[in-house]
Amino acid sequence: MAIVFELVVNYGQDHAAVENAGRIVAAHPPLTAGPHLIRLHEPLVTTVHDAAGLPYLEMSVIPAQVGCKVALDGNRPQLRLTSEELSELGAGLYTLLATLTGYRAARAGWDPEVFVDPVELRREWAEELAAGALPGLVVAEDVRLGVPMNAFVRFTDGFLWIPYESGRPSFGPSV
Repeated sequence: MAIVFELVVNYGQDHAAVENAGRIVAAHPPLTAGPHLIRLHEPLVTTVHDAAGLPYLEMSVIPAQVGCKVALDGNRPQLRLTSEELSELGAGLYTLLATLTGYRAARAGWDPEVFVDPVELRREWAEELAAGALPGLVVAEDVRLGVPMNAFVRFTDGFLWIPYESGRPSFGPSV
């Protein structure tokens, strides 16, 4: 089973926006994490279904050699990042996200897919949302989560977020 450090972005049904984002990500230079320059794999776009059964386009941006057992990495060894390096990498993913538009929700971290479904957020994570306990969550201003969004602050034009917190160290190669 793969454990992936990534940026996951929910594009709803906006095919043009996800195609444009894919071009931006594919052309993006490597991200910095301490002394490491970490390239990004080509973005993966899939159609998934939200908690209500409705489809949406999900884009995953996966830094190379950071996760554990990530098929895209092939036989390349995993980088063992410190929490500070992982935090820097996460911040770089959010800097990249700030250049993208048209999405509904996004989050970077270890396997963050469940946190980009607004229906799931409303149903299962309302208490954490209200408390600001989902750091790094970014939502479009018009996404209604059904809770007071006092913990959210401006991310970029049209988007709000609960500011990102530092990451945990990478898993060792034997995980």
